Amino acid sequence: MNGWSVSDRGVIVLPSGRILRGRGLRHRTPDGLVPDFGIYLLNDPPRSMPWDARWIRWPDFWLPFDRGDAQVALREAWCRAAAERVEVACGGGRGRTGTALACIAVLDGVPAQEAVAYVRKHYDPRAVETPWQRRYVDRFRTP
Repeated sequence: MNGWSVSDRGVIVLPSGRILRGRGLRHRTPDGLVPDFGIYLLNDPPRSMPWDARWIRWPDFWLPFDRGDAQVALREAWCRAAAERVEVACGGGRGRTGTALACIAVLDGVPAQEAVAYVRKHYDPRAVETPWQRRYVDRFRTP
């Protein structure tokens, strides 16, 4: 579909068949294909990437500063994942990345109250680290 291999580390397949890769920026970049588009969830702007990228200001263990901007960016990631390699990443690849992936799963049709469990099953069992991140996903709505 978009070039990610479903067997690659960090790759999650959504119910619609869209495929995204989540990862931690503190870890080595996985071998293989680079993303066409990346969403980077960090308190400070990320280093320059050789692909199309978008930064969401999002402190570690917390929530995005601008939730409206975050919703627009996550929707863009979901839309682009239909035909492009999309990466979602934060420092460690669990809390913020898991939260964003769960919100993208909501956009894909997973009920908000089931999205954290979905991401923990299909991406990382420790994704979405804090109670307020879980609450953010529970309250995330599609436009």
